[in-house]
Amino acid sequence: MNAQLAESYRHCKRISRRSASNFYWSFSLLPPEQRRAMHALYAFSRCTDDLGDSFEPAERRREQLDAWRESLGAACDGRFDGPVWPGLLDTVERFNVPIDYLYAIVDGVAMDLEPPCYETFDDLRRYCFHVASAVGLACIHIWGCTDERATELADACGVAFQMTNILRDLREDATRERIYLPRAELARFNCEASDLQASVLNERLAAMLRCQIERTERLYEEAAPLASMIPPRSRHAFVAMFGTYRRLLAEIKQRDGDVFSRRVRLSSWRRLGILCSALIGPLSPCERIRVRGACKSLCPSGGNSRGELAPQQPSLQPSPEGRGSQGAQQPHRQTGS
Repeated sequence: MNAQLAESYRHCKRISRRSASNFYWSFSLLPPEQRRAMHALYAFSRCTDDLGDSFEPAERRREQLDAWRESLGAACDGRFDGPVWPGLLDTVERFNVPIDYLYAIVDGVAMDLEPPCYETFDDLRRYCFHVASAVGLACIHIWGCTDERATELADACGVAFQMTNILRDLREDATRERIYLPRAELARFNCEASDLQASVLNERLAAMLRCQIERTERLYEEAAPLASMIPPRSRHAFVAMFGTYRRLLAEIKQRDGDVFSRRVRLSSWRRLGILCSALIGPLSPCERIRVRGACKSLCPSGGNSRGELAPQQPSLQPSPEGRGSQGAQQPHRQTGS
């Protein structure tokens, strides 16, 4: 690895660490080569998202995203105008990541330059593909997943993650007049944007949100078999990501959809419990080293006694006879923020 590439990967890792994403700590469970690639993919997604979220006028942000798209094309030709690009190109080439997924991420951020207005869930799902599923589809290449069924499951997983983000961020988005939930479904429950902006959970809102939660749960169930299609060396990281987002949805459900009184978040100890759950099963010596590093980064000062260490998590581990098989067995906008 030359000096330019090594510095690019270090720069990408700094972006990932600084963002304090729900995903950052799960990257520690990956082998070094894949970990670097995930940092590069995350840094690209984060930088793209930041361009869309700046305080510049919308037209200026659109110009910046157009320039960023051109920089992506130039990077694919080996011409770099920023520190993220060498690591990203190396990731694309090393793991055969289709470049179309990266362009889809940029397009997804551009979609948010206008106030969201999705009439049906199918409309919203197209948005989710660009801002979340495209990331997951790039991930399964990095993780070495070759099962042809994985593409559909990674798409469903990305939609589940993004719907969890949308539900978690309802209050904050509503105050900015950004309503992502389908208009037809709001109308079916006699809900209006003003109900969300009032930040008070009434019976109509609660019923509508139960519908959203139930559908998102079905998406998680649909996506769950993806874990067994991911090679063992990468599987723990995916299970940790999946467990984190599914636990966020479970917290929303436990509150009966009340995301208005206080923000839904997972403590470091809760995330550590998810990490431990993801690691059930035999570990190689290299995996044990990565686990210790991830635990140290999450909770450097030791344990506590609040009973948050091992919450119940969805069972994503393959059956014993399938363990180890690689045969038939995936930033507010971007997932992972």
